[in-house]
Amino acid sequence: QVQLVESGGGLVQAGGSLRLSCAASGRTFSSSAMAWFREAPGKGRECLAAISWNGGRTYYADSVKGRFTISRDNAKNTVYLQMNSLKSEDTAVYYCAASRHTYSTMPYARHSEYADWGQGTQVTVSS
Repeated sequence: QVQLVESGGGLVQAGGSLRLSCAASGRTFSSSAMAWFREAPGKGRECLAAISWNGGRTYYADSVKGRFTISRDNAKNTVYLQMNSLKSEDTAVYYCAASRHTYSTMPYARHSEYADWGQGTQVTVSS
């Protein structure tokens, strides 16, 4: 099991940037694929970006491709989401998640592939 704590959310103007961090504890972090999801009011939870256990492969949703970058530092047990050129439609609660699979090279994009979730951090983009 992996315990996850997100930070870095807040209020930013459209066009601005934020970097989210997700600190993990637990013995399987470094061997698990990780992902960032978000959930806006009235919408389902959307996978934005995912990264394989060793960082070798990544996935991005079309809505954030070219603007967001996922990365991880296994030595620090942390995964990051750099968000640039933010838009009002990026306003949501952002969650990080750890996959139930270990040592897989797949950056899973499906909600069902993730077993452990953080509590979420609010990102609000003002227009």
